[in-house]
Amino acid sequence: MKLARLGAPGEEIPVLIDESGTAFDLRSVVPDITGEHLGPDSLAKIRQAAGGSTLPVLEGSADLRVGSSIARAGSILCIGQNYAAHAAESGAEPPEVPILFFKAANTLTGPNDPVAIPRRATKTDWEVELGIVIGTRALYLDSPEQAREHIAGFVTADDLSERDFQLAESGGQWSKGKCAPDFSPLGPWLVTADEVDPKNLALRSWVNGEPRQDSSTADMIFDVDHIVWHLSQYLALDPGDVILTGTPQGVALSGRFPYLGAGDVVEVEIEGLGRQRTVMSAPLGAS
Repeated sequence: MKLARLGAPGEEIPVLIDESGTAFDLRSVVPDITGEHLGPDSLAKIRQAAGGSTLPVLEGSADLRVGSSIARAGSILCIGQNYAAHAAESGAEPPEVPILFFKAANTLTGPNDPVAIPRRATKTDWEVELGIVIGTRALYLDSPEQAREHIAGFVTADDLSERDFQLAESGGQWSKGKCAPDFSPLGPWLVTADEVDPKNLALRSWVNGEPRQDSSTADMIFDVDHIVWHLSQYLALDPGDVILTGTPQGVALSGRFPYLGAGDVVEVEIEGLGRQRTVMSAPLGAS
């Protein structure tokens, strides 16, 4: 199933998108796409309603803004340098264990919303990433094979980053460069885990129409199941948490491309999970 949220910020309507692209209103089944409505019981109710043809079509849906695929995240957990070629272009050796950092939950925004470059920023970068959305609590899993039971679905994400804040002003960790407002565009849809094989999905990005990243999740150092299992050994993953699984080579940090400026258009896409289009705007408060 493809689940989405359509409407103005704070007024999004949960919908199911069918194969024809028609949006069906889910408000009779769930009030919104949140952690408490991503467990097996809620997803089963949505499937039952869809199968019974009881959901009304959301009229005018094509004219509505697309919001973040989930209303809010408890935590946004990120895996760094999870593609060997990206680690190399960053000047690092491939990690032997997953690198973890966090983004603020208020960085979530819609897949086509404008994003302001942070004040003082000079090295704002793009990163197409496969996002995992947790559906049931995962803590101390016995093996990676158990991970899929706890995943509600997958999303396209852009882990926008300000590299000076991340590296030169980091104080030893990366989150300063990751947490500017709206630095986590998510969507356009959440595709439920039963319909996604995350082991070999194409990931691509463009800036102003020019190709930047072109890779596959098959090149991940640590795959989806390993990441969820590994994180569960250190913390509880709760429903609605989002895990960003790392980006492939082709970012501005490589030195091969310019960093982002006001007016630049960033597009990212993951096979089967949809495409985003973000216009970068001037820093908030800039004259």
